[in-house]
Amino acid sequence: LHNPSDVVHVFGVLSAYFSLKVIYARRKHSVSPPATTGPPEFERIFRAQANCSEYFPIFVFSLWLAGVFFSQALAVFFGLMYLYGRYLYFHGYAESAQGRLEPLYFSAKMQWVLIALAGLGVVCTITQAYLGLDLLHSFSHVLGLTEHT
Repeated sequence: LHNPSDVVHVFGVLSAYFSLKVIYARRKHSVSPPATTGPPEFERIFRAQANCSEYFPIFVFSLWLAGVFFSQALAVFFGLMYLYGRYLYFHGYAESAQGRLEPLYFSAKMQWVLIALAGLGVVCTITQAYLGLDLLHSFSHVLGLTEHT
């Protein structure tokens, strides 16, 4: 996995998996579409899948911006961590409402890191294009990550 599009493909497979789990739960608990209510076990699985789908647009948006304007490697890493958190969230929520909380907080942190990387990347790109100031190089130098040039 080398670029954000690979992470989006992983998310697509994960989304399909979540959808199949909802279909299985519908059959197991005799909840026919378009109904979205039923036994608590079904409702937790349904909500877990819906919640993951609801965050898809902001995830993809921040993943792509972080990859384009900051670092593909970091975008891929934090994108995969986010998906791992969502996987744990889905299974935790399927077991109990309380079981979703720790993975929810973890995936939210990963999402905020992607948003921060995207924002920082955009700001650095704008300052370099319009002010001729390379903030990323300056930050790297201050942190001792590069030699002074």
